Amino acid sequence: MASPFLKRYLLALNRYKWPALASFLAVVGISGIVALQPPPPVQYRAEGVLVQNFPLVAFSTTGTEVQARGQGIISEEALLSDVLLQQVSQQLERRSINIRPAAIRSNTQVRLEGQENNQNQIQQVAVAFTWPDDEEAQATLGLLFEGMVELSRVTNRSRLQAILEALNERLPEIEQDLRTAEQALERYDRVEGPAIQAALDGSLLGAISSSEQQRRQNQITLAGIEAQMRSLQTQLGMTPEQAFTSSALSADPIIAQLRAQILEAETQIELLSSQLRPAHPTLQDFRDYLQAYNQLLQQRAQEVIGGNGLNPLPSSSQVRQDSALDPARAGLANQLVGFQTQRDALIQQTEVLAASEVQMRQQYSSLPNKQLERDRLAQQVALQRALYDQIQAKRIDAQAAEAETVSSLRVAIAPTTSVLAEDAQNPLMIWLAGGLLGLITAGGVVFLLDLLDGTLHTYDDLQALLRDQELPLLGLIPAMQTRSPRGLPLLLQPDSPYGDAYERLRSNLRLMGSQTGDGAIPKTILVTSTRDQEGKTTTAFNLAIASARAGRRTLVIEGDLRSHSQARRLGVNLAPQAQAEPLRYYGGKVGDPIQMVPRVENLYLAPSPGPQQNAVAILESSEMERFLEGARGRFDMVIIDAPPLVRSNDAILLEGLTDGLVLVTRPGLTEKAVLEAALEQLLETEDLRLLGAVINGAYMPAAAMPHSTPTTADEDDLLPPSALPPTQPPVGSRVDF
Repeated sequence: MASPFLKRYLLALNRYKWPALASFLAVVGISGIVALQPPPPVQYRAEGVLVQNFPLVAFSTTGTEVQARGQGIISEEALLSDVLLQQVSQQLERRSINIRPAAIRSNTQVRLEGQENNQNQIQQVAVAFTWPDDEEAQATLGLLFEGMVELSRVTNRSRLQAILEALNERLPEIEQDLRTAEQALERYDRVEGPAIQAALDGSLLGAISSSEQQRRQNQITLAGIEAQMRSLQTQLGMTPEQAFTSSALSADPIIAQLRAQILEAETQIELLSSQLRPAHPTLQDFRDYLQAYNQLLQQRAQEVIGGNGLNPLPSSSQVRQDSALDPARAGLANQLVGFQTQRDALIQQTEVLAASEVQMRQQYSSLPNKQLERDRLAQQVALQRALYDQIQAKRIDAQAAEAETVSSLRVAIAPTTSVLAEDAQNPLMIWLAGGLLGLITAGGVVFLLDLLDGTLHTYDDLQALLRDQELPLLGLIPAMQTRSPRGLPLLLQPDSPYGDAYERLRSNLRLMGSQTGDGAIPKTILVTSTRDQEGKTTTAFNLAIASARAGRRTLVIEGDLRSHSQARRLGVNLAPQAQAEPLRYYGGKVGDPIQMVPRVENLYLAPSPGPQQNAVAILESSEMERFLEGARGRFDMVIIDAPPLVRSNDAILLEGLTDGLVLVTRPGLTEKAVLEAALEQLLETEDLRLLGAVINGAYMPAAAMPHSTPTTADEDDLLPPSALPPTQPPVGSRVDF
């Protein structure tokens, strides 16, 4: 049994035999043209060798690097550059030789080889130029060698000039960076240098130690002064401020004179108050004197101790009391004031020393960071200076390398010309190769056309697609063929070998009722297909014949009102007025739409009054609905032959009046995309019941087909199964509706 792939390929080969033959003949014809071509003219090959070149004396590093780089980039692209080929073509034109740059490139072969010479790895370049003229080949290769050597020298010099320009362009920036780094280091040394130097030579630590010692000495002295001040305060009963005030007031002669005058006025008032009345003018004069003396005393005291009004003005009694120090107490008060002044001076000095010590300690603690910062700045200066010195040295070295720059290539073997021996072509081998290539091309064309064809050509492909869509396969009908091109393959003979296939289809339809939830056996069945010529009419008629022979009253309704009726093939004639008045026809007012088939018992046919212009209106009419309801009540099985889905939606309209729909497919005619779209529409419609599918015209193996011998008659002129090839379509005409 042939594999599905081989079967499909053989079918594709039968369909596309002419394109395959044309491809084969085209390839064989081209190979014949190639085989019959005259031998090519004699070719001459000019060959020579270039090797890497080294300067005789090399003093500069840059020159050596440039020379090494020039040797490292030797390649076919560099040696056959557009500039070089253009120059060689122009030189040849001056010698009256016309060879374009593209021709030079296409006929020049460059082979790079390596060989060891002493300790240097030398690259050898073998160059060959092929041309029909030996002199032109020699001249072209010679100019190529000259141009390659000169191009290498110019390239090396250009590279050296580029190095010099890059160094000169970069030098000012590097010099500016060096100056900036030096200025930053100089500014830092100017600001932080003394502190760093003092810390490094130990003077900062000495200053910190001296400050600590001086503060301790001041604290000792301050303790002694405070002890003496406490003793003097105890003796005088005054604070240092009071002692300063009393000493100042006691030492002022004006205050002393005013005190004497006040004392004298008080004495006179005391003496006269016992002799004179209080309102006596003399007493009043002394009281005025006393008041004036007190005011003068307060003013003088303010002048002496007031501090320009900063201290509060003491009363006259307080001034008299504070200014009444004797010389001994005044001396003690002066000592207390002196100790106070000395104490304040020591305290201020100690505070200054403490603040200075804190500052020096901070400087000492920040010394490592300062030293690191200075080292960083110094390192930056050193790096910039080293880079500057390196650039300067590189410039000098590059300038010296100008005298050493030479070409990286030199001619080792001058060009020589020889005749190029051509391999003779064998026409027979070319023909054989062309034939083999033609077979491969023809097979590829058939395979490609089959891939581009969306038609399902084998029943295996149809079965796989239906299985993927989870659609039941109700029947597999073998291919049938009539001897007459206009014949319709109807099973009118009871012993037809194809009857078993339709009997299995009828049985499967009855089983559909037991597989559903309601258990109802489909009674009114609509048969349709995706397109014409897939065999829906043949399937509907033969299914009705199988049902009638099973003893069931069966009615076939031709529901395709857009096509002519096929009733005459069953010996049934249409009423003359049916086509003109289709509604009256289905209403039973113009003849009887249901007629008995003469040759098949229990089989009835309702011919189509088509073709009709307004088929949809007829199908949706009340007459058609009543007609189908009456047929359902009168017959055991009603089969409606509906139009294809791609032509109209008539089948969808009729399905609502039936128990389900059967979809007929046929290998070689059913298109995959059309079938998938139709199944998607039918399966997604909730009110529509799709019972299953039928594969019609399947070319099954001989072992799977019935072997009974048919009985031929005038109306049933079918070829027997043995006359049909099992794996490929029949040769005769196929008439299948």
